[in-house]
Amino acid sequence: MLVHLKTLGCRLNEAELETWAQAFQKAGHRITREAESANLVVINSCAVTQDAARKSRNLIRRIHRDNPRAKLVVSGCYATLNRDEAAALMGVDLVVGNRDKDQLVEQALAELDVTTMPAMSTEPGEISLFTRGRQRAFVKVQDGCRYRCTFCIVTVARGEEVSRPIADVIGEINSLHRQGIDEVVLTGVHLGGYGSDSGQNLVELIKAVLAETPIARLRLGSLEPWELSDEFFELFDNPRLMPHLHLPLQSGSDSVLRRMARRCKTAEFARIVERLRARMPYFNVTTDVIVGFPGETEQEWRESVDFIGRTGFGHVHIFTYSRREGTKAASLPDQLPDSVKKERSRELHRLAEEMKLKFLTDNLSREFPVLWEGYSEPLSENQKRVYGYTPNYIRVGCVIGREESLENRILQAELKTIGDNYVLTEI
Repeated sequence: MLVHLKTLGCRLNEAELETWAQAFQKAGHRITREAESANLVVINSCAVTQDAARKSRNLIRRIHRDNPRAKLVVSGCYATLNRDEAAALMGVDLVVGNRDKDQLVEQALAELDVTTMPAMSTEPGEISLFTRGRQRAFVKVQDGCRYRCTFCIVTVARGEEVSRPIADVIGEINSLHRQGIDEVVLTGVHLGGYGSDSGQNLVELIKAVLAETPIARLRLGSLEPWELSDEFFELFDNPRLMPHLHLPLQSGSDSVLRRMARRCKTAEFARIVERLRARMPYFNVTTDVIVGFPGETEQEWRESVDFIGRTGFGHVHIFTYSRREGTKAASLPDQLPDSVKKERSRELHRLAEEMKLKFLTDNLSREFPVLWEGYSEPLSENQKRVYGYTPNYIRVGCVIGREESLENRILQAELKTIGDNYVLTEI
C-alpha cells in the first residue's frame, strides 16, 4: 500500500509524521510523496488560528478531490477541537484525536481494513523516507502544556503534559543516525516542561542525547523563555548543541504580556538574550510576536517595537491577532480594528527585515561548518545552487556543477555576500 503523509503547522506535527512514516513502513507499506497515487492519506491538521483551521479544511477537501479513491485519515489539533466537523467532511474515513496519535497507524490499519504485509518488508535503508532529502529530523519528546496563555488554543487541543522516556528518545535518534541523519531537532508543545510528569528535565535529556548518541548536530525547537536554568546555558559549551534558540516573546510590552498571561517580563527576556550572546556573540535568537492583541494601545505598541528593536532578532515570525473561539483572549474587550493591526504588522515586518539584514551582515567573513541539504535550484545547463545551514541557522547558498553533490556533508564555508534570503559562499 502507498501512504502519503501531509502536515500543516508546527515542527511537532512534522515529528509526528516522521514517527508514522516509520511505523507504516515497519508494517510493510511504502511512503509516497505523491498524494494522487496513494492508497491511504494521513493529514496532521492545525488549528493555532482560525485561518489555520480553514486551511486544514481546505486541504482535506483538496486531497479528497484529487484522489477520491484513497482512504483519508485526519488527526491533529483541528481534528481534535472540531472532531464532528472533520468527520463530516467528504472523504474522511477516520478521525484520530491528539490523545490517540500514538495508536494512529494501528487504528488506520485495523479500522480501515487495510491488508498488512509482513513487518520490515521494505528495505531497511528505506525506513524514514519522510526525512530523506532534508538531512534534519524532528524528534517529538513531549506533548501538552500546563500553562494557559490567553491567546492559545493549542494547549486545549493537546491536553496535559506527557514526556517520552529518555531511553526512547535516545533509541530514535540513534536509529535516525544509522539512516544517515546528521541533525536532530527536539520538539514539543512545551519543550521546556520536558519531564514535569516524570521527575526529569530538559537539561538531563540534552545531556543524555549528547552523551549517548553520535548525532553531529542537535537543535532545540521553540522554547518558552521562563524555565531556563543556569545549567541550561552551560550546555552550549558543547559545539554539537547548535547556537540558535527560538524564544517566543509575543509582545515587548509588559502590560500586554500580563493580559496574555505570559510568565516572562521583558527585562527577564533581555537578560536571557544577553546571557546567550555573552557565551557566543553570534548566537541566533529568533522569536514570535503577536500584533494587535486586544487592548494594545499606541503606547504599548511603541514599547513593544522599541524593545524588539533594542533586543535584535535573527528572524521574527509575525502573527496578526485574530479572535480564536475557546480562548480567554477572544472575550477580552477592545478588540482592535483590522486597519490598525495591518499597519502595525507592516511596521514590524520592516523592522524584522532590518534586524535580519544586520544579523546576516554581522556574520559575513566568518567561517562556519555548513550541513548541506539535498534540495537544489538549476541555474544553467552546467550549474545549480545548493543550500545548507550554519550552526546558528543561517541559510547558505553555493553554486556548484549540475553533476556535483554536497548533500548531507558538513563542510567549512566562509560567508561572503548576502543574496535573496540567504548568504552566498563558495566551496
